[in-house]
Amino acid sequence: MQMTQDSRKPDQVAAHGSYERQDLQPAGIVYFLLALLVATVACIIGLRGLYTYLDHRERSSQAPVSPLVTNVPEDTRHVSSGYPQAAFPDPKLEEDERTQLNSIRTDEEKELYSYGWVDEKAGTLHIPIDRAMDLIAQRGLPVRPQAGSGASGEVSAQAQSKQASSSPQAAGKAKKK
Repeated sequence: MQMTQDSRKPDQVAAHGSYERQDLQPAGIVYFLLALLVATVACIIGLRGLYTYLDHRERSSQAPVSPLVTNVPEDTRHVSSGYPQAAFPDPKLEEDERTQLNSIRTDEEKELYSYGWVDEKAGTLHIPIDRAMDLIAQRGLPVRPQAGSGASGEVSAQAQSKQASSSPQAAGKAKKK
């Protein structure tokens, strides 16, 4: 089977040649680009108007700021640098929890393991906790003097004897006797 050259080519439909000779006119390209530009500008203007409307609606429904706050910016949705520290009274929200916790722990450790003044005018000091435990082990805990003698002493002696008799160990000793 042998194919002829004419059978491989599509039939010539166009009367004026093998390709379309009519090109796109430059005016059509310019009109398309202008229409695209006008549509883009119209979308930008429409979106800007929509966002302006939504922004106005959001501002009107924004909750009032506490009267305790001073130096309130006009729009609280946009936070300027240093705003919360300067405007809000204490207690303030945590901004950097890790750093704040580390500084608290460092201050506590410094107070536990160093010497320093608690109240310089009164002459009160704080000492390292290890040193305080050594002093308590050497000297013992301070004991209050007994409050008076007489009736109150008898009452406390009776209370001690009641406690001793009501304890299970004392009851066991009493049964053995």
